[in-house]
Amino acid sequence: MNSFMLERHEQKSIYDDARVVVTGGAGFIGSHLVDAVLKHQGVSGVTVIDDFVNGRRENLATAKQDSRLRIVDGDIRDSSMLSEVICSGDIVFHLACLGVRHSIHSPLDNHSVNAGGTLQLLQVARERRVSRFVHVSSSEVFGTARYVPMDEEHPTFPETVYGGAKLAGEAYARAYYRTYDMPVVVVRPFNTYGPRSHYEGDSGEIIPRSIVKALNGQAPVIFGDGLQTRDFMHVSDTVAGLVAIADCDPALGETINFGTGQEITMRRLCESIIQATGADLTPRFLQARPGDVGRLCVDSALIRKLIGFEPRTNFEEGITDLVQWFRQQALSPEEMLRAVEDTNWNATVVS
Repeated sequence: MNSFMLERHEQKSIYDDARVVVTGGAGFIGSHLVDAVLKHQGVSGVTVIDDFVNGRRENLATAKQDSRLRIVDGDIRDSSMLSEVICSGDIVFHLACLGVRHSIHSPLDNHSVNAGGTLQLLQVARERRVSRFVHVSSSEVFGTARYVPMDEEHPTFPETVYGGAKLAGEAYARAYYRTYDMPVVVVRPFNTYGPRSHYEGDSGEIIPRSIVKALNGQAPVIFGDGLQTRDFMHVSDTVAGLVAIADCDPALGETINFGTGQEITMRRLCESIIQATGADLTPRFLQARPGDVGRLCVDSALIRKLIGFEPRTNFEEGITDLVQWFRQQALSPEEMLRAVEDTNWNATVVS
């Protein structure tokens, strides 16, 4: 637990005797969040809602050893299920979604889950009078940076239906705060990486896919010129920020960027992965992919002001640790490679 979290939890915490619901809790970030919340001894129970389209049951292997965990296999668009699961006073972290590349081949379904599902969840959460609703949006709502670093007032011009649907979801969350005085916080993580990140199918992202390729002696793929930038933050830092921001009353009604303020080009990223794997490879360049954002870099002044947040994990160290994590998995690199698709925005990708 980061030092700023320890300092905050010496005081009375929202987590004391609380029930916590995590939608998408079997996913990459969601499962790490579940692990972090369960470390809080005051929490009375944690419920994961996941339809296991992208989430994996093995991501909850550690959490399942805790008797306070409950797993519900369900769709966030199912209002009856939500009404049965969510109780008065619950803390809700909303992470369930379908990803960027999925939205390119299935825009209507993507919107239905990311925008419509969010609205459905907000309505049930309001009816059940939850004590906190943390809506996890995405830097994809911004599109390509008009200026850097990007503060919360930066214009929003999404490049994809995913970005548009996430923007709609956070707009609904803000509307519930303003119209119904619902205790809502909206957060926008920029680019999160780390253990359990997706390499397979249309949920696969560049870091895990490139690591799997490099471990198989195959060159990582760069789309376009490789000068695109991202603001990568380790999942442990993202989760620490989420846990702390839910326990911060001044954050209510706010929309908050999560990131490091460090720009990493795709070229540097691939070089770091190649170095960490010890492979003798040169990245392979392909045509730019549709809906790709050109530049992202966060202004984290607001989150620093609210919770004293500072990311702890150095990028190069994080990549090295992630390569080691992939090497230790039960599946071999060859088995993982079968689920990696370069053009993972087509409807025929492996899922």
